[in-house]
Amino acid sequence: MSSQTYRSTRSTGAEAFSFEETVLKGLASDGGLFIPSVIPKVDSQIIESWSNLSFQDLAFQIMRLYVKESEIPDEDLKKLIHNSYSTFRHEDVTPLNTIDEGNGLYLLELFHGPTYAFKDVALQFVGNLFEYFLQRKNQGKSDADRDVLTVVGATSGDTGSAAIYGLRGKKDVSVFILYPTGRISPIQEAQMASVLDPNVHTLSVKGTFDDCQDIVKQIFGDAEFNKDHHVGAVNSINWARILAQQTYYFYSYFQLLKKVGSDKKIRFVVPSGNFGDILAGYYAKEVGLPADKLIIATNENDILDRFLKSSKYEKGGDVKATLSPAMDILISSNFERLLWYLVRDNITKSDEKAGETINNWFAELKQTGSFTVQEEVISAAKKDFDSERVDNADTIKTIKDVYTSNTTKYVLDPHSAVGVTASYRNIAQDKAQKVENVKYISLSTAHPAKFAEAVNQSLSSIEGYSFEKEVLPEELKQLSTKELKIKLIDEANVEVVKAAIIEELQKEGK
Repeated sequence: MSSQTYRSTRSTGAEAFSFEETVLKGLASDGGLFIPSVIPKVDSQIIESWSNLSFQDLAFQIMRLYVKESEIPDEDLKKLIHNSYSTFRHEDVTPLNTIDEGNGLYLLELFHGPTYAFKDVALQFVGNLFEYFLQRKNQGKSDADRDVLTVVGATSGDTGSAAIYGLRGKKDVSVFILYPTGRISPIQEAQMASVLDPNVHTLSVKGTFDDCQDIVKQIFGDAEFNKDHHVGAVNSINWARILAQQTYYFYSYFQLLKKVGSDKKIRFVVPSGNFGDILAGYYAKEVGLPADKLIIATNENDILDRFLKSSKYEKGGDVKATLSPAMDILISSNFERLLWYLVRDNITKSDEKAGETINNWFAELKQTGSFTVQEEVISAAKKDFDSERVDNADTIKTIKDVYTSNTTKYVLDPHSAVGVTASYRNIAQDKAQKVENVKYISLSTAHPAKFAEAVNQSLSSIEGYSFEKEVLPEELKQLSTKELKIKLIDEANVEVVKAAIIEELQKEGK
């Protein structure tokens, strides 16, 4: 049975937050991110016994490692998991597709949830968790005394719609999603803004995603605003998202072993922006998943690739607008969690001193735009991670190459194409170095219909290609006819955003 508690990456003292506190707070009061006090280690025989479980039953086994039964009893946790994945269009939830068997490349399709993006895997669960905890806290209370949650998040595209679909209509929860005006796709904007539930609010902010993310962090750091409005997080800074995403690493690993046999090295390639998706893979490896490597695939906003090659974590100028906008991020928030473990295990050997180091680094980042880590930290990171940087030209080429070389005319979205490009580079290196028995699982993070500009730029010159017929699902076609609800924020300013949130809460009667 789990005895798990949680602490902040920036804490310099002893801490022990419950899972419920961790999920509902989202971000620690000191600006740090919550991490489990201990990463559970699972015996290889037990992991092998999980290999034939359904996605839902596997999710239960993994989540139970991190959540005490006294916090969520078995039957309740099973029901939460079942309800969260009953909304998916595929019976496997996250099916593994053979994209290039000859080269050992497989695609993990994570876009079969209600908003056609990988964020659904976590956020359907998070939405149900919020509701579960609030219902329990509010049992027997009058309307005036009820606990409420004001969820505030920033999105570069898919988090927003997944959060909204996970939280729409939930009692005692209001959700506010900030996104950069003109920097997400029209379908992504329509998915969010067409949800007219009174508790859902989309805020279009004049600025970049990093501006939006910074405003959200400032709101979390405002003790008085938090006290008045009980702010919660749905961005990948929320631990429950990282927890839920661990399942598909195990599930796809087992699926691939059944296809190729157990004598293969399996590497995961992950398109990375905020580092949450690939961080779930790191936790899975630490638990006991026998994967070989995790490969970070960045676009031209390449802070993670530069860090692994230089030991320097540096913003590096303005954010570049690319064909894979969900990865147009200068600072990868979740990377702080990995850094904490690397520091604790390789430098300080102490939780409290690790928190002090992380505090100092991120203060330096804020003041100077960069910090440099010790050689021991970068060497430890390279044991688990490699990286590749993929530009727009390679993204377009890969979408076209996969479409024309695959008998099913498979269409990649641009983020997935970044991952596939990185996969093929690693496959080429393996061949050059005569490395054998390696298979690649590249994570496909979104349905291509959400990124018409990039897909059409790649494929419109091909005779007979039709976006409407081959790519666009009927459900997404209907978005163009729906009424939209958007609140425009003309200035990327935390006070302006807070005023807008208060105004909308008053309209809700909260």
